[in-house]
Amino acid sequence: MKKFLKIIWGLFALFGIFCTAGIIYNLIRGDQGYPPTKERYDEFVNLLRESGTFGKDSAAFEMKIVQDTVRAKEIREYFRTDTLYDADADTWTKALAIGKFVAANIPHDNQKINPEHRNAIDLWEYTKNVAPAFNCRLHSILTFELMLAAGLDARYVTCLPEDENDNDCHVVNEVWLPELGKWAMIDTDMDGNFASDLDGTPLSLREIREHYISGEPMMYHPKFKWVTTEVNEHYSYMAKDTYWFSCWESLSYYQEDWDNRQRKADRHIRLVPSGFEPFRTDNGDLITTDADTFWAAPKK
Repeated sequence: MKKFLKIIWGLFALFGIFCTAGIIYNLIRGDQGYPPTKERYDEFVNLLRESGTFGKDSAAFEMKIVQDTVRAKEIREYFRTDTLYDADADTWTKALAIGKFVAANIPHDNQKINPEHRNAIDLWEYTKNVAPAFNCRLHSILTFELMLAAGLDARYVTCLPEDENDNDCHVVNEVWLPELGKWAMIDTDMDGNFASDLDGTPLSLREIREHYISGEPMMYHPKFKWVTTEVNEHYSYMAKDTYWFSCWESLSYYQEDWDNRQRKADRHIRLVPSGFEPFRTDNGDLITTDADTFWAAPKK
């Protein structure tokens, strides 16, 4: 009997060790679930400051957004997007409403089973029938299609680090604000986030990178409402992953739904600082330092 009790107590002790280790690990990762980066914030900012410049080069490209009115109607009716915002609301209000909707309904996870189809409706069905959560890229694809269906000019951009041995990157959305003549970043992953200047004007990825370099303060809005200028895990994480960027040259519905595409695959535009050799690129990708064209108003 004593031997049996010792075994039981041993199992309880082992369970306690695992629980404690899990708690410590989550604390180290930060409350948003990002890879631990806070302690390296100064390092990431210095990399941005020491990076090459952006400027016009010989690369020829044009960032486009392709609308499909039939598919847009299907998505609006399926998601009842007219209930998320007023029809006469400004662009940012609509985008924020869509972002909040996605973030509130789909948590973050590195999905164990990849969705068979990557489009807004099938991704939503995936969360109901296969797994309730997925990663930042799928978040961004879903959000992009909802914004496009709402008549907003939007896109999703992959944000990458300087270190080729760092396998982590982040994918977020940007929406074009005609009222301000600029892009604004919106991230539905990890409970949602966007960045703004101290007056509350939302910032683009380009502006976020420039704020890190200049040291000009900015605010992050976790869960789309809490305001922080503190260098927390997310603040530092985005400093790591704004070294260079990648985006499809032309975007529309079914962009990465390889089994259900009605149009020819497009190429990626890789925006890099001068002197930097991007990694994990594909044949046919266009590499450029032309930030003005990359961040210009989208063509239709």
